[in-house]
Amino acid sequence: MQLSDYVSDQHFSPVRIADGLRTTRGEIAQTLGLGRDAFSRAARVRAPKTQTRLREMLEILNRVEPQAGSLLAAYAWFRSEPLPGFGNRTPDQLVRDGEARKLHAYLDRVAAGGFA
Repeated sequence: MQLSDYVSDQHFSPVRIADGLRTTRGEIAQTLGLGRDAFSRAARVRAPKTQTRLREMLEILNRVEPQAGSLLAAYAWFRSEPLPGFGNRTPDQLVRDGEARKLHAYLDRVAAGGFA
């Protein structure tokens, strides 16, 4: 997965991301805790909050994809895997709560052979 594949006009493109994940822009917005109209206007798509959440999701999917076996499997993990070290919150919930750094630290520990 190349993050640059999901960039259009120097911003992460919800359309390209939805196509790559074989889903809808609305589902991605919901997964990231963004409003229904977050992807409806260019100004909202380019908003720092929207771009940050899209970037964080893609960075995490990029890290998990090799272990998951595919981008779609990584996305399924992102949306549904409860993480005991985080009160059984899922990775998407951590991103919504602004805790992507903690999720990266968790993935670093797992990659180093540690437990969560």
